[in-house]
Amino acid sequence: MTTTIDTGPGQLFIGGRWREATGGARREVVDPSTGKPVTTVAEASAADVDDAVRAARRAFDAGEWSGLSGRERGRVLHRVAQLIRGNAEELAALESLDVGKPINLCKAVDIANAANDYEYFASLAFTLDGATRDTPLNALAYTRREPLGVVAAITPFNFPLILAGSKLGPALAAGNTVVHKPADETPLSALYMARLLAEAGVPDGVVNVVTGSGPVAGEALLAHRGIDKIAFTGSTAVGRHVAAAAGQALKPVTMELGGNAAHIVFEDADLEQAVGAVIKGFVFNTGQFCMGGPRLLVARPVYSTVLGILAEAVPGVPVGDPRDEATVVGPMAGERHLRKVEEYVGLARKEGGRIVCGGERLDLNGGFYYRPTVIADLPNDSRVVQEEIFGPVLTVQPFDSEEEAVALANSTPYGLASGVQTGNLARAHRIAARLQAGIVWVNDWALLDPAVPFGGVKNSGFGREYGPEALAAYTKVKSVVVSLD
Repeated sequence: MTTTIDTGPGQLFIGGRWREATGGARREVVDPSTGKPVTTVAEASAADVDDAVRAARRAFDAGEWSGLSGRERGRVLHRVAQLIRGNAEELAALESLDVGKPINLCKAVDIANAANDYEYFASLAFTLDGATRDTPLNALAYTRREPLGVVAAITPFNFPLILAGSKLGPALAAGNTVVHKPADETPLSALYMARLLAEAGVPDGVVNVVTGSGPVAGEALLAHRGIDKIAFTGSTAVGRHVAAAAGQALKPVTMELGGNAAHIVFEDADLEQAVGAVIKGFVFNTGQFCMGGPRLLVARPVYSTVLGILAEAVPGVPVGDPRDEATVVGPMAGERHLRKVEEYVGLARKEGGRIVCGGERLDLNGGFYYRPTVIADLPNDSRVVQEEIFGPVLTVQPFDSEEEAVALANSTPYGLASGVQTGNLARAHRIAARLQAGIVWVNDWALLDPAVPFGGVKNSGFGREYGPEALAAYTKVKSVVVSLD
């Protein structure tokens, strides 16, 4: 399908102005639904990153943003939310083009949640304050919550708009300045948002956007001495490197990393409702969702029944052109992501897995499509069960007791999300308390709101996005003690 979407000039946004990268280098942006380039964007060098960090530092030190009251910053962020909603059609079209996600998903999830992010943190900015402390000292003791300084926000390819908002929202609400590096493959909405942030009244240099590669632009950000905090969402492998760089420089870092969530279905669950949530959990965003549910654990008495429902329902999920409003599952975001899914499904066959449905590419318009796939009969130590596939693939395992269900759910190195399907409220609370995950959903999946914090344990990272917890992570506490003698 040919598109006429205006992707903009694709330049870097540094210090409030648009400019080409040093040397004029550019990189292609590919439409995942066709495999064809649709535009190019500037390829930032280490020198460009240095310029962006210096611009952010000048803006922070000037105090045009950091020196405002929380209420004044909040009013600007409220305008950002309004502008997102006012430009919803174009933003949704850009996100669909860039990531390959269905246009209806972009409108209902990505645009709505991005606007909610800025609106929520705008409201928290109104409440940002310290506290007086009662002490036996003959002194007035109080605390101040102050911004950290310059934040490096590094975001992934799967939810570019939402995950940028989950970092820029609290960072800006707290008074920080930001250098944002979006994912190599999906930079378009970040560049569009730079325009909206400026239009809303965010001063020059407060938000800077550098597009480019991880090995060059990303590494330059991690190594830059002018960065005061790193906020990263991405793979666990890269996260380890980011954490090491932050540790070497003694910089605070929050990291939301990979996941491999278990979705537990007990025999007392409403099976039609449960399977609907299971399907949503593993095909949402073509499975490219760190909080997706790619592992299904089913009580043995209903194991065959659930497999039968999946075998009938999953092939009927509409897969196709993301610009078609009937589409539920679009293409993978790129060729390398598609190849990774193919490799894992091939490995599942070698490890004795039974393909219940799917298990192959879908040849459609040259795009990176893979049929939603359900795999049964794999042992728990299978790599396909234990590792993060990041595609529309679901493994299904039976269990015989609550103890076994919890043990299986907690048996991978990850701990980002988990789910429980049951009609027994006491069981729901009991199991949720024992699951090693940052968020647990009961009788649904992917219920997210900016007021509800999420983040990982184990190899899924540390720190929290969303909620007041996120805002706290972008501030430092200073104590002031005034002698009354």
